[in-house]
Amino acid sequence: MVKLTIPEIELMSPGHTGCQGCGATIAMRYALKALGEKTIVSIPACCWAVMPGVWPNNCMRVPLLYTAFETTGASISGIKAALRALGEEDVTVMGWAGDGGTADIGMQALSAAAERNEDVIYVMYDNEAYMNTGIQRSGATPLGAWTTTTPVGKTKFWERRPKKPMVDIVAAHKVPYAATLSIGYPEDFVKKMKKAKEISGFRFLHIYSPCPTGWKSPPQYTPKLAKLAVTSRAFPLYEVEEGIYRVTMKPKKTPLKEYLMLQGRFRHLTDEDMKELERDIERRWKELLLKEEMTAKLEELNE
Repeated sequence: MVKLTIPEIELMSPGHTGCQGCGATIAMRYALKALGEKTIVSIPACCWAVMPGVWPNNCMRVPLLYTAFETTGASISGIKAALRALGEEDVTVMGWAGDGGTADIGMQALSAAAERNEDVIYVMYDNEAYMNTGIQRSGATPLGAWTTTTPVGKTKFWERRPKKPMVDIVAAHKVPYAATLSIGYPEDFVKKMKKAKEISGFRFLHIYSPCPTGWKSPPQYTPKLAKLAVTSRAFPLYEVEEGIYRVTMKPKKTPLKEYLMLQGRFRHLTDEDMKELERDIERRWKELLLKEEMTAKLEELNE
């Protein structure tokens, strides 16, 4: 019998206001299990800004700071500086922002915090659009997806640009640790969260969080989609530690179509469109494996 390594502690109470099947609520629950009670969370404008509940109700058992959309990188830097001045170095500071508030609106503050190597954890929970404001396209919206600002019609207005490679972008700042996580793989998720907690300096975690409302997917399929994204290679699980790439999961590949067709946002795609997406995904997968191979060789040379 396999022993699970997920902590039993619960720092989220029942009663959040998220949609049924919300992947971001599962992500927060796992994150707090890994980080523990001595954690302060900073949340900008996003779905999670309303999900804890309306005062005096609150489903969270850790302190929260609500900030402006673009300020997560700055706010967590300030919180950490204040804790340092108070001599409370053992408190973990985590920024928790969506893909819009990270890959687009919050990019400047994120980059600045990473450049300064602030001793904080920055989480981008990625539901691949601005879900709180109406399912508008973000820089993390995948190639081929429908959103309200990339509609489907006789002309292909749906998303024509690939996702921003946020882990690669942040890793280029020479930070100690950056990684991708999926709620479909709790063991890998918690392991990376715990690892990030023990590392000093700036740590960036990109969490794949399915959104039934924006993706037009059945709520009960959220965990399944989070797994299929990984096995289809649409969202590979890897980490970059001190510049060294390592793919943390290389599962047997599943058909991309199986992943796409569970989501209404992709149902307009033809077989030829899916082949185009498959080619892009395979190219990025091979590129990732090459980065893993090349950085491993560099590590050997530096030893």
